[in-house]
Amino acid sequence: MDDSSSLGKVSSSTESVATVTSEEFVLVQSSAAGSPPASEGKPRLKMSCNGSEQLEKAMEELLDDDEEVMEEKSSMEEMEKQKDPESQVQDSQPPEVLTCPAVFSPTVPEEDSVQFSKLSYLGCTWVKAPRNEAEAQRAMATLRAESAIPIPITLHVPNGPDGSVRIVDQATGTEIASFPIYKVLFCARGQEGSMESDCFSFTESYRSSEDFQIHVFSCHIKEAVSRILYSFSTAFRRSSRPADVRDTALTSPPDSDLYTFTVTLEVKEDDGKGSYNPVPKDRDKFYFKLRQNVEKKVVVSVQQLCNKELGIERCFGMLLSPGQKVSNSDMHLLDMESMGKSSDGKTYMITGMWNPNMAAFQLLNEDTPKDKQVYMTVAVDLVVTEVVEPVRFLLETLVRVYPSNERFWYFSRKTFSETFYLRLRQQGPDRVGQSDAIYEVVSLQREAEWSNGGRGQLASPTEEEEADEDSDSEISSGTGDVSKDCPEKILESWGGILNRWQGNLSSRPKGLLSLVRNGIPEPLRAEVWQLLAGCHDNHDLLEHYRILITKDSAQESVITRDVHRTFPAHDYFKDSDGDGQDSLYKICKAYSVYDEEIGYCQGQSFLAAVLLLHMPEEQAFCVLVKIMYDYGLRALYKNNFEDLHCKFYQLEKLMQEQLPDLWSHFQDLNLEAHMYASQWFLTLFTAKFPLCMVFHITDLLLCEGLNIIFNVAMALLKTSKEDLLQADFEGALKFFRVQLPKRYRAAENARRLMEQACNIKVPTKKLKKFEKEYQTLRESQLQQEDPIDRYQRENRRLQEASMRLEQENDDLAHELVTSKIALRNDLDQAEDKADVLNKELLSTKQRLVETEEEKRRQEEETAQLKEVFRRELEKAELEIKKTTAIIAEYKQICSQLSTRLEKQQAATKEELDIVRGKVMGCERCKGLFSTLGSLQVSSPGRDKSTEPLDEEKDGLEQQLRQLELELAQTKLQLVEAKCRIQELEHQRGVLMTEVQAAKNSWFSKTLGSLKSSASSSSPSQTPSSPKDGPA
Repeated sequence: MDDSSSLGKVSSSTESVATVTSEEFVLVQSSAAGSPPASEGKPRLKMSCNGSEQLEKAMEELLDDDEEVMEEKSSMEEMEKQKDPESQVQDSQPPEVLTCPAVFSPTVPEEDSVQFSKLSYLGCTWVKAPRNEAEAQRAMATLRAESAIPIPITLHVPNGPDGSVRIVDQATGTEIASFPIYKVLFCARGQEGSMESDCFSFTESYRSSEDFQIHVFSCHIKEAVSRILYSFSTAFRRSSRPADVRDTALTSPPDSDLYTFTVTLEVKEDDGKGSYNPVPKDRDKFYFKLRQNVEKKVVVSVQQLCNKELGIERCFGMLLSPGQKVSNSDMHLLDMESMGKSSDGKTYMITGMWNPNMAAFQLLNEDTPKDKQVYMTVAVDLVVTEVVEPVRFLLETLVRVYPSNERFWYFSRKTFSETFYLRLRQQGPDRVGQSDAIYEVVSLQREAEWSNGGRGQLASPTEEEEADEDSDSEISSGTGDVSKDCPEKILESWGGILNRWQGNLSSRPKGLLSLVRNGIPEPLRAEVWQLLAGCHDNHDLLEHYRILITKDSAQESVITRDVHRTFPAHDYFKDSDGDGQDSLYKICKAYSVYDEEIGYCQGQSFLAAVLLLHMPEEQAFCVLVKIMYDYGLRALYKNNFEDLHCKFYQLEKLMQEQLPDLWSHFQDLNLEAHMYASQWFLTLFTAKFPLCMVFHITDLLLCEGLNIIFNVAMALLKTSKEDLLQADFEGALKFFRVQLPKRYRAAENARRLMEQACNIKVPTKKLKKFEKEYQTLRESQLQQEDPIDRYQRENRRLQEASMRLEQENDDLAHELVTSKIALRNDLDQAEDKADVLNKELLSTKQRLVETEEEKRRQEEETAQLKEVFRRELEKAELEIKKTTAIIAEYKQICSQLSTRLEKQQAATKEELDIVRGKVMGCERCKGLFSTLGSLQVSSPGRDKSTEPLDEEKDGLEQQLRQLELELAQTKLQLVEAKCRIQELEHQRGVLMTEVQAAKNSWFSKTLGSLKSSASSSSPSQTPSSPKDGPA
């Protein structure tokens, strides 16, 4: 195979990774030439970088890999499978460069991530618009100019949406910063041709939704920036929630799952004055009129027309390609300028920058012939909050390219728009008010497709395939769906066969051949293939496989390259970091170690992929070994493909007998069998033909042997005879490469072909006869050959073998020396580390002794403090008891005083009432009291007869004053007693608080609490008792 067929091309953005798949096989001998030295010890990348060996070396030096290296498919094929992306990746317009596959670092145990070295961290700064390309460019320019000493770092980009982007210091290995991938909002790279062309950056939300930081890096190898940013895009996969199997019946009104969108396309061109104007459209045919070599903008507007509004988070990418019905790999990602809702909030608008001078857009930058137009395809992938995968709206329109100085006078301003119908299916419980419902896309159709029927169904690719059968594009390997449905009668027949077979594994049961010729049911292929190959219980080979995958292979780079282009159309193998490519890599690597004579040969990966689609990798490896050894497939690769050329001779002889007119036509064209049948024999038809046909051929191969290839080949030639007889040399080769595989995409066509192949008779005796003729012919050719030429050829072969062996010897010697040096370095490092550990151990022991001594001293101090605190606590409790007794005594005294005061007041009132009654009873003394009851003093001029009464009255007044004075004193003592009680209560509260604080903080507050307790618990004066008599 040509090395260039494994390269992905990136145009105008890092996320545009297109895989150019070329599956033409060239017969080459298996040798160590072209493989990396065995001393490298790890798989390396083998790239053909447009003839740039320096770029190849630089990229291989940048990316270190310890497990399978996956080549990326088209970026948009990746995006269709991405789930829960939290960011988008955009970059500027670099020249067309080659993308290297992602590599996985073994140094990150926390999570599966991609490691990039040879980077420098230039710093970070604040930004206001996190998704603005211009602001990102300014930040990169500023930090590039201000960064005097960049920090060499290693960048880890996670492979999933749950990981974190980690920045690690390259010198010390310490982690500088880590950002969850969901916080990364935007990625960009420096403008091509500027000082920042080797820079890239990403913005992240810092602490809040209003603070954003941009981190800027520079890459020592500018071409690797594309690969780094593409790794960011693969990290933004959305994780779908598995649907609850209990909630399978989701009721909804008719067409409640149908959403209608209007998508509008507009192209703007630079007017040379710093602004962009819409390009005109033809008034009649309504095609866009573009000018050559003029910078353009592509504006796509998406507006939802009906149903519940879906939230568009962002545009994952805008792609553009010349042509109609283009594949994902042919589309190229444009640089995003802006995205977001319009001012009225009804339309989501995406603007991308289009550089027409790039090679990928050459067809759209060439002067279109008169009265002709070319197609242009524009696609946008929108991340919708409620939908699992990105939704792609694809627009196809006619354009015509004019010279850059062309002026247009008559044109239409009408916008180009299409209506799309999106049908979704809910993947969760239908709860009322549920805002985080997740949907999956059932279908997305244009208005024309919708009006033609097929409501609620995905568009069938059959019509497109039939219309595309006459096109020049080849079908990708791994295409075609294989139905797992099988009639009940056939399953019963197979059940009986398998039961008899399991009872006697030494021989095949009768009737097996007829069932196999009709095709093995898809659910039974794994079991039947292993039984046919005789490896259903080969436990030794299974265990041997687990050992083989741990060993290194000299052909890992070739295997890595072929794995990426094996069955790219199949979902199991299209993901560059998926399980399919990982298992395929392991099988091919294990076989290259297992079969040292042949090693890995181009084409084995297709056969291994067919087996992997039906069984685990260990069992697939066992069946592959059986096919290579027991069925004789490996013999085709030996002795300079001598047996393969013999097969070609046998095929041509069969054509001469059964298809003489076609054979004569091929002879006239000088079309030899090896020009079209190489893949048939080396890959067993697996590289080009649809899977339904490939699986059926594998059924027959395992049942009848390698000669079944002749039956299938003759059937193909017979069915295509009429077309081939009318074709010339180039047309015939194109027919074999393009049209022939497309005819059998339909399962019914493949079934009829296999039925015809089984009916063709290819006698084994005749094949052996042709084999002897070939050997005789070869011997005669060798005899007729000049001995000098023969010896020279043999000498060249021996020299090549000698050089290969010498190279292997040098590699082994280099590996031995390298391993010895590495072991010695490891030993020295281990000894140095042991010395350091011994010193640390001694210092640790010394610190341990000091710590134990300090612990003992602290324990003694603690015991002393406990004893002091115990004594002080007992003293404080005793003081509390005394204070409590004093308070109780004072309360009792106050109670007695209150009782006594009340009694005295009552007695005084009674005496006063008695006196007042007596005085009021006397006519003469009545005047002594006023109406208010106060005592009136008589005038000095009164009669002396009233003197005895006056004396008695004075005595009463004096006694009354004494009672009042005694009452006042009693009240004063009561107040003093209450004040003292309050003071004692306060002192008691302080003591209780200090005691509690001393209990809670043993060491820190012990001394303070003791001092406070001692000062606050000083002996209090006992209040004097009130007097019993009047003062």
